[in-house]
Amino acid sequence: MNNENLPPGFLAVVEGLDGTGKTTLRKGLFRLIESLYGTTPLSILTTNWLDPSVAADLEEGKYRPSEANRARYLAALRADKRASVEQLIVPALRHRPVIADRWLLSELAFFAVKHGASAKETYAALEDAIAVRADLTLLLEHSPEEAMARAASRSGDAVREDWDVLDVQTRVRRTYDEVAADPAAFPKLGPIVRIDASLDRAGVLAAAWTALREHQLLPALPLKETT
Repeated sequence: MNNENLPPGFLAVVEGLDGTGKTTLRKGLFRLIESLYGTTPLSILTTNWLDPSVAADLEEGKYRPSEANRARYLAALRADKRASVEQLIVPALRHRPVIADRWLLSELAFFAVKHGASAKETYAALEDAIAVRADLTLLLEHSPEEAMARAASRSGDAVREDWDVLDVQTRVRRTYDEVAADPAAFPKLGPIVRIDASLDRAGVLAAAWTALREHQLLPALPLKETT
């Protein structure tokens, strides 16, 4: 396949409540881009922990948040986001797309729920540490009740008792709605496209693919030669 047919470097972020299918969508986009364009995207997670000097603050702040560690966790997030951009995202974008399973919107929701900070306050604290703007944020939407039912059905220790509960997830959803209603106030998130997560897997993937095409992030596929 010719280089001009490869998708350009772009940063697409998948966000949503736990249990809405973020990982499934990320994997679906990864495989579809790879199979159709012959290029392998880079997949990243919310926190990549690339700066070992802040690893302890990241772990404590994420899993044992408190007023005492709030400032240290925020500083650690800034360092980790900066490292992720400099070491992972920017180098990859020169050659291929990047698909993030959560990125910035989730951090805004975390601080709103766990620390009572407004989304705009947290965004202002993190914005200058993130030198790239997402080209698209795909927000998977489901009712908190259904999202929790899905999350509870997962195997392993993926469910957190202090996070995967209806009251918390309802507040997370409220923050998502507030941010999505005012995208101009959060430019590093890029355009926000809301997707109905109650669709089946194929439907969610099709909606996300359509959003990528409509925002001109994917070039037209080459026509196959016929005999």
